[in-house]
Amino acid sequence: MRGLTIGQAAAFAGVTIKTVRHYHKHGLVEEPRRDSSGYRRYGSEELLRLVQVRTLAAAGVALAEIGALLAADPDRFAEALVDVEKQLTVRIDDLVERRDTLRKLASGDRLLLPERACELLDTAASLGFTAEEVDTAREAFLLVRALVPESFDDYIAQVERGLGNPQYLRLTQLSMRTGDWDPEDPRLEAIADELVELLKTDRTLLPSLPGLQDRPDGAARHRVLTSHRKAQRPAWTRLTELIERKMRAAGLEI
Repeated sequence: MRGLTIGQAAAFAGVTIKTVRHYHKHGLVEEPRRDSSGYRRYGSEELLRLVQVRTLAAAGVALAEIGALLAADPDRFAEALVDVEKQLTVRIDDLVERRDTLRKLASGDRLLLPERACELLDTAASLGFTAEEVDTAREAFLLVRALVPESFDDYIAQVERGLGNPQYLRLTQLSMRTGDWDPEDPRLEAIADELVELLKTDRTLLPSLPGLQDRPDGAARHRVLTSHRKAQRPAWTRLTELIERKMRAAGLEI
């Protein structure tokens, strides 16, 4: 009995039996004839072809291109390998980009927000906002960027300005911590009064999204933004209502 079984040929070529059969299916390696016992026996020529196909496939050559490549003359073979190298370079660059993306994702939403916004979140943490409050701000930034991208940079600049004002910073932190309060807590009205008095002196402290006014569905987008997390924090809804009512009473644009 001469020749190798498919299992032996696969082992010698460094592939699996399934891979050998896959090569047969694509016409890359001709199936040897069966011997008198009904088994296919692989000789040196088939084994060499297996090794050649496996080597090119491992190097990144598409199976659809391997047949023509092996049939080419030396000059065409060399040219084809140059093309393969270029394709591999593109794939490598893509993989490097994907790897970098994964690394950014490991840092949370830094991939989804520009660096300026991420730095602002870091600043908020350093100013005493809790991790949960920073997470809430991050979610708000993501929603603003998704729903009103044209106003995002201005919005971030306004938030930066607000955090630079000690009184506004204190009121913002206090407002965020009212989430667990009773919606009828009288302290909410006091916070709203103080905030509106401050806004009378500097309306720009309160971040705004002028891009909403230019959208036909601006009202719907505004509702999405202003209702975020408020279902779990009814006191926030109450505080927002108080602030808006008092701003209108003071003649301040909302």
